[in-house]
Amino acid sequence: MLNAQRLRVLREVLAQGSFSEAASALNYTQSAVSQAIATLEAEAGVPLLERDRRGVRPTSAGERLNEHGVRILTQLDAAEAELGAIAGVRGGELRMASFPTAGATLMPLAIASFRSAHPEVALSLIEDEPEELTPRLRDGEFDLALIFEFEGTGELGPGLRSTPLFEDPMKLALPKAHPLAGKERITLKDLGEDAWVQTSEASACARHVVRICRDAGFEPRVSFESDDYLTVQGLVAAGVGVALIPELALSQALSYDIAVTELRPTAPVRHVVAATRGSGVSLPAAAAMLDILQHEARRYQS
Repeated sequence: MLNAQRLRVLREVLAQGSFSEAASALNYTQSAVSQAIATLEAEAGVPLLERDRRGVRPTSAGERLNEHGVRILTQLDAAEAELGAIAGVRGGELRMASFPTAGATLMPLAIASFRSAHPEVALSLIEDEPEELTPRLRDGEFDLALIFEFEGTGELGPGLRSTPLFEDPMKLALPKAHPLAGKERITLKDLGEDAWVQTSEASACARHVVRICRDAGFEPRVSFESDDYLTVQGLVAAGVGVALIPELALSQALSYDIAVTELRPTAPVRHVVAATRGSGVSLPAAAAMLDILQHEARRYQS
């Protein structure tokens, strides 16, 4: 009998064009994707995919099965939505995820409001970086996730929908004794000779900082890395480097003696969005939380 989860794997392999990209999108290992496809081919009794140097293409049987699979999965999602609508927001569970700075600022306010309005719903929350959360959301591990995006970094990809919440500008943090502290206009090019403190190299924020520094004509000289923005602020205060810190992170606890200003002429901005699965918010509890998040997010809008 055909398995719905393996149909999801087939759909993702064809959408991504490779086993490795599908594994990354689904948060699977590549061997798990290969095994799922091999089992699906055994169940179907015919080859479903052709592999060559250009990637993965469906056979005629694979193309037809994927067409049926998309309809089946759409119907399953619709069934879940209808059952959720019947239940309303009177019970069940809402599984959420968030990137850390929103998890420490926006999400607690939203959770408090939601619990007051819907005490019967069990809430859960985990934290991780956006690049780790999106494949897990797509795979059904969560119902809603707060993530951020930078301009020009692409869409969420198939199977996910994003609802904009607010913009989170990244501010320049300097040691108080820095020669540019107090200067009215500071550009990235002015910081080409400085040491930098930033999040870990693989993080979305660090990659964006490196990208815009390169666009400004220099490679940032990174002295220290930390994924804790309080640690980043402490290192800046100690005089070991400069940093670009999201406004959300600065709002947590600006207890260090640092100078904070905006880059000119344009500051980099994180676009904070709520991501859900499918073309709409099918789970009533997720729709209710989305409304609350949009309300709470207004305080962060300029």
